[in-house]
Amino acid sequence: MEHQPNNPLHGLRLDTILEQLVAHYGWEELGERITIRCFTHDPSIKSSLKFLRKTPWARERVEGLYLKMLRDAKKNL
Repeated sequence: MEHQPNNPLHGLRLDTILEQLVAHYGWEELGERITIRCFTHDPSIKSSLKFLRKTPWARERVEGLYLKMLRDAKKNL
């Protein structure tokens, strides 16, 4: 495995990212920030992962929101 010290997503699984976003924002706010049906209508980790793995643009938005969450947390320290 290639070493990527400047990539905060390196080594993180999509399910871990999604679980942390849900813990931080909750499903309702997550659905407001990224308007996709799997977050707004009967959301679950399983259905969201299935959609995100098939839909590159949605996965990019989730990863972008995760990076923003990390930056905001770093600012508040």
